[in-house]
This record gives sequence, C-alpha cells and structure tokens, in this order.
Amino acid sequence: MTAPSRPLPSRLLVVTDRHGSPEPLPARVAACLAAGARWIWLRDRDLPAAERGALAADLAAQVAGAGGCLVVGRDVALAAEVGAGGAQLGDPAAVAPARARLGPGALIGLSAHSLADVAAARDAGADYVTLSPVFASASKPGYGPALGLDGVRAGAALGLPVLALGGIAAGSVPECRRAGAAGVAVMGGVMRGADPAGAVRALIAAWDREGASEPG
Repeated sequence: MTAPSRPLPSRLLVVTDRHGSPEPLPARVAACLAAGARWIWLRDRDLPAAERGALAADLAAQVAGAGGCLVVGRDVALAAEVGAGGAQLGDPAAVAPARARLGPGALIGLSAHSLADVAAARDAGADYVTLSPVFASASKPGYGPALGLDGVRAGAALGLPVLALGGIAAGSVPECRRAGAAGVAVMGGVMRGADPAGAVRALIAAWDREGASEPG
C-alpha cells in the first residue's frame, strides 16, 4: 500500500517534553504557536490516562485555535476523543486501524529508526515518518548510532516524506533539507531552552532560507 498524498501541516514538527520544559507544557506550546509553529506532536506518554487526556484536550484547543495540527503519540482513541488532527504511531500494523478510526483526512505518522522502518511505514500507508536519530542527541540515546545525512537521503529516496529528528538545530536544518528531508522534528531544542519562540522562529527561518536559495 502506498501512502495517501497529504500535504504536511508544516516543515517543523514540535515534539513535546514536559520534563524538559521549565514551564507548564501548555504555556510552552503557546509560545511555540505564537512564534509560528503549526504542527505539534503530543509525546509525553508517561502521564496517567486522565491527566494525559486533559493535557491533550488543552493542546488540541490551542493548536486548532492557531490553525495548526496536533498529532497524539501512540493513542488513537485519545486523538479521536479530543479531535486531534492525527496520530504518531510506532507500529505499521496500527496505521490502517488508525485511519479507519480517525477518518480519511487524518494525518498518520510513524516513528522510524532505520530504512526498513521507513519502507514498512510507506507500505502500510503512513503519511510521513520521523527518522531518528539523525545526529547524536541527548533526547534519543537508546535508538542506536546516528543515521546522519546519508540516512536521511536514503530514507527520502523510498518515496515517503521523511522528517529528520534527533540533534536538529537551526544550523543543521539546511543540510537536512538538501539531503531530501520533507521537514524537521525538534524536541530538546524547543522544549528545554529559555526562548522557545526564538528557537521556533530560527528553525522556520533556516528552512525557508534554504528553500529560497534552491535553484528554480
């Protein structure tokens, strides 16, 4: 099965981490949205169900109010409950049931850590993958060695939009784009810093500048 053709909400996917944020997560997400972020992945899977549900509802309302898309990690039922724009999954076998539950317009992504994962996501009909770790990252210590730009290039060649994740900073965004990434996903650089809005603006600007320099 090939992936449906759905435009990505943004070239920047902000990944939540309430443990890293020095302020409550809704406030940090609000700062990101104010700076231009339009695609948020609610990760934070270690909360009790009721607390995660309340957080998801809060973020869904915020993101929708900004005209953006919230994807909920690994919980399709919660994504449906709060009216999220989609889900970020870990198992290709979960793509078809998620699509059936959330509807044909939902954005369904998969977390990939190898080229085999990217191919499996494509064949399952996912809309995109996050591929990590591209660079060494304190946030992704348990997923093997860094895949590097060659990994991004090879993943993108498989025909599914690939978002580079892991150790991404504004300075590395242009090279990720040149390697074929459809966008970048960032957690630590946005969640942990003192200026999340500045980080978001820098990441978006770096992507846009590289696009403006491309021929044609």
